[in-house]
Amino acid sequence: MIAEIEALALAEAMKSREPPLLVDVRTAYEHQLAKISPSLLLPLHEIEERAAELDPHKGRRIVVYCHLGVRSLDGAAYLCSLGHDAVSLAGGIEAWSCEVDPKVPRY
Repeated sequence: MIAEIEALALAEAMKSREPPLLVDVRTAYEHQLAKISPSLLLPLHEIEERAAELDPHKGRRIVVYCHLGVRSLDGAAYLCSLGHDAVSLAGGIEAWSCEVDPKVPRY
């Protein structure tokens, strides 16, 4: 089972001295509509071919997010299989917008 982090807990973690790396596994179009900054866009359909881009971040917590928290579970599972410390944002960017930052557009 893949670990998840709640939006409010992520907001707190983002304030820490060592914030997690945010990885957005949505499409480029979705990323243009709304995003949590700073984040790296790594669409789920490209994650296998581009996973090496995350190698410099081994050992750092990675929070994977998508729209509602479903695709991010798959992305986090894949990154965990490569040895990354990855978790999924429960409820996705929708939860972030509702619970943390209402300026992030909902779609």
